[in-house]
Amino acid sequence: MRTRSVKTILVLTCAVGLVAAGCTNGDTPGSDGDDAAKYTTQEVTDGTTTFTVVNNPNGGTTLAYGSESGIKLIEEKQDGFTYAFKDMNGNGDLDAWEDWRKTPQERGADLAPRLATDQISGLMLFSSAERSPTDGLTDAQKEYLGQSYLRNILFGGGNEVEPVVTWTNQLQAYVETLATGETPYVPVNFSSDPRHDAVDSFSRAVGTVSQWPSNLGLAATFDPELALQFGQYASAEYRALGLTNTLSPQIDLASDPRWSRINGTFGEDPAMSQQFAANYVTGFQTTYGEDGAALGWGPGSVTTVIKHFPIDAAGEGGRRSSALAGEYAVMPGDNGAAHESVFAAAIAAGAGGIMPSYPIVTDANGDPYYGNLRGSAYDKVRIDIARAANNFDGVMVTDWQVTRSIEDGSETPWGTAWGAGDLTVEERHFEILKAGVDQFGGNTDVAPVRAAYDLWEKAYTAGEVEVDAPARWAQTGSRVLTNFFAVGLYDNPFTDLEASKAVVGNDEATTAGQDAQHKSVVRIKDDDAITCGAAASDYAGMKVYIPRSYEAHGDNYTEYATVNLEVAEQYFAEVVTDEAALDGDERVTQYTAPDLSDVDLVIVGMKSPQNGGFDPIGHQIIINEDGSRTFLPISLQYRPYTADGPNVRRTSIAGDRLPDGSKENRSYYGNTAETWNAADLDAFERAVAAVEASGRDIPIITVVKIAGSMFVPTEFEADSDAILLGFSVTDRTLLDVALGIADSSGRLPIGLPASMDAVEGSFEDLEKDVESYTDSTGNVYQYGFGLTCQGSPIQ
Repeated sequence: MRTRSVKTILVLTCAVGLVAAGCTNGDTPGSDGDDAAKYTTQEVTDGTTTFTVVNNPNGGTTLAYGSESGIKLIEEKQDGFTYAFKDMNGNGDLDAWEDWRKTPQERGADLAPRLATDQISGLMLFSSAERSPTDGLTDAQKEYLGQSYLRNILFGGGNEVEPVVTWTNQLQAYVETLATGETPYVPVNFSSDPRHDAVDSFSRAVGTVSQWPSNLGLAATFDPELALQFGQYASAEYRALGLTNTLSPQIDLASDPRWSRINGTFGEDPAMSQQFAANYVTGFQTTYGEDGAALGWGPGSVTTVIKHFPIDAAGEGGRRSSALAGEYAVMPGDNGAAHESVFAAAIAAGAGGIMPSYPIVTDANGDPYYGNLRGSAYDKVRIDIARAANNFDGVMVTDWQVTRSIEDGSETPWGTAWGAGDLTVEERHFEILKAGVDQFGGNTDVAPVRAAYDLWEKAYTAGEVEVDAPARWAQTGSRVLTNFFAVGLYDNPFTDLEASKAVVGNDEATTAGQDAQHKSVVRIKDDDAITCGAAASDYAGMKVYIPRSYEAHGDNYTEYATVNLEVAEQYFAEVVTDEAALDGDERVTQYTAPDLSDVDLVIVGMKSPQNGGFDPIGHQIIINEDGSRTFLPISLQYRPYTADGPNVRRTSIAGDRLPDGSKENRSYYGNTAETWNAADLDAFERAVAAVEASGRDIPIITVVKIAGSMFVPTEFEADSDAILLGFSVTDRTLLDVALGIADSSGRLPIGLPASMDAVEGSFEDLEKDVESYTDSTGNVYQYGFGLTCQGSPIQ
């Protein structure tokens, strides 16, 4: 890590009042009279919430509390300094959980038994995404904070500093006022899905934060140090927004190129994934001192939640486990150890949280690969791989909606209680807690957790569990509170708005993110179409053609230029595109390419083939009128794919038990998949035809934007003069590299398949077992392949 960058982050986060251990006020005994050795206070406001900041001397922890909290300070003298502590329960004594000199573990263990049972039940809840901070503190939020004692809030809104900081401060001030002698104070832990991807951020929050490639893009750099650097910059921006927890990194081993969440992984190599995962965790969770030294956990840290443990990317047929179609992962290659190894590395790096995976996991015969035929959160055998085998005693939070089932018949159709549909909602909560998990993702209602408490007591009385409910609840309480204390939430839950504006999207982080984007782009083909070391001025007099395309599925329809025209206009004298004929619904019926007689270059953008995003049922399943189900393949090609090759399974490995006792056959043999963005290939073919019609040798540069799964290059490789891959990077980044203005050193973090039948012949759980594509120049698009700008393979 570059020391200068660490110090820059420190200075910025000190301004926000976050990094207490490394941000001293310079006081020493006698340097400015007796007052220099005593804490000082100042009032801060964001325009809505006013709070007092307490600066302790001699590197002591910075404290803060709301003006309406009623919190008083306790003073203690030590070695000539007078330190302040918050008397958060108002008893006039400095209790262990109030003493910032003690370890997070000591403080959590002291406070957990003091909390009411309902409070710990509330700590087991984790909200659905809150997306509108401009609404301020809502009645619904007051209800779940006050009545359900919920304190873990998933924030899914944007990155605009003022509304986010104002909202988080408002909620922190509100929960201070809820504390009583019977229900001690518990701050709010604001969490987020990843929000730094330059394109297609999972939290849909691209904007004012620094912008980086996806995890797969970071992996394409083959430089694990970048994951550390990213974690350091991103965590500073999280803290400046009032966020203290990240539901990341996603560290599933990308063993199947069809899986639609590959872009969030670190690729298909276990050893490389281990390094990236460990560095990501370290970068996010480490607080740094003034000299750049790592201090471990502290008020500059953000707790990570590694996911999806232990296996998720091995869905049968490449299906996604958050949908009914993908409830089963299969292990025909018996490769669990490789998948688990990535999580072991992140746990060893100190990950504060784990999210178990959705799917039922079976062996090659459809029998349990682990303990049972339920999702991971319900399987103690899987949970104990983390808890016992890897000594993990942090917080485990389920993925969202695992206590709900499609079979429940609720108004909300999404439910992912795979294998547990026969249980009541209350029984699901009980079974998950019995497995060793602590929190329920997407749940805001404390009632089923209360019911689970009663079920636990009944089971204890019957000798079915080893400890009573109070002990089990205190165990989760201590784990959750330890993380709260570790990131400084109890000491300073507030954020200084004006200082935050200097942190979010700061110049150094933005530059580092852009450098990483450039570095991540993978060049897999170049027949002298790219000019190395070019200047932007070299293109100022040129004319470029960029075709248009669309994505369509049912009522969903999006029409677009395949590369952003406004961005391209900043490079070229003229940008031309297709003319479109529209029907009465404003949908394209035909494109006409322009005359290319005076065009210098053609650039075609293509998203990787889209088979559908998130859906409760899944786009690979059709529920027929008689209740039977028809399954469809996932395609990595643009034209319709009929799964009738010799390697397609005619009988699925996994399947539900049918009423007659037989196993459902989920095979998609003989069925056809159509991709939603087949028009991207139309755009490419239209460009090729227009070049041929011109009678001129115009270079065609193809930029493939990985948006979910990977792809088979057969349909466009031979007619492309150059091919670049981008992993959630901007079109500006892709143009910089395509034009030779910026260099790239990216390499394939997962191989590109030779064909769909090569994919069908592979095992879902085995990495690097798909035959790789060989292009028209003889290069093999296997793991680790990439070209320099000069056209030679990167070593």
